Amino acid sequence: MLPAGVERQPEQRDETRAVDRAAIERLLTRRDIPLRKKTLWRMLYETAARANEILALNIENLEVDARRARITAKGGATEYVYWASGTAHLLPRLIRGRDRGPVFLSERRPGPARRPQAKDLCPHTGRARLGYDRARILLDRYTSPGEGRPGWDLHQLRHSAATHLGEANVGLQLIMAKGRWRNPRTAMRHVKPGGEAVAEVTELLDITPPRRS
Repeated sequence: MLPAGVERQPEQRDETRAVDRAAIERLLTRRDIPLRKKTLWRMLYETAARANEILALNIENLEVDARRARITAKGGATEYVYWASGTAHLLPRLIRGRDRGPVFLSERRPGPARRPQAKDLCPHTGRARLGYDRARILLDRYTSPGEGRPGWDLHQLRHSAATHLGEANVGLQLIMAKGRWRNPRTAMRHVKPGGEAVAEVTELLDITPPRRS
């Protein structure tokens, strides 16, 4: 118990902490999560892209059949991000009936006082591009363990992808290419093996001879 009058410090998020793969699978296969949220979270994980890059995507940037999209990376360079079958299944449903404008949209149309730029408005629905802060709140809401403790951060999906690739023995060079990291030290910050991987490799140190039947 904290003494009376002492303020509890807010719990700090660890944005580089990987989320267990099974926990991500449970989240992305829940039936109660709406299509927009599930598509965004799955795309963030499967592309290992930065959240602001995915939120900035327009439908014109997508190459759905090739399972990839053009993004504007740091420094203004044009690069590609690639997704797997989960996103490939959800994405066409999300953008059905739209051929232009932001991929991920907010829930409601903006009021006259908060009218965004034309590039951030869907010409079909009039709804605005989903913003980072709102996307962060939505993920937190579905992943918070309760009691005022924070849920996952958007960046953790990207970092978890790097960790899971490392646990699958994918080489650092490929992980850097997937996440488009330039510096190996930066990439290594996120390739942190989880508990299951550590437990598995620990078996290699077992010198106890097997029991005879």
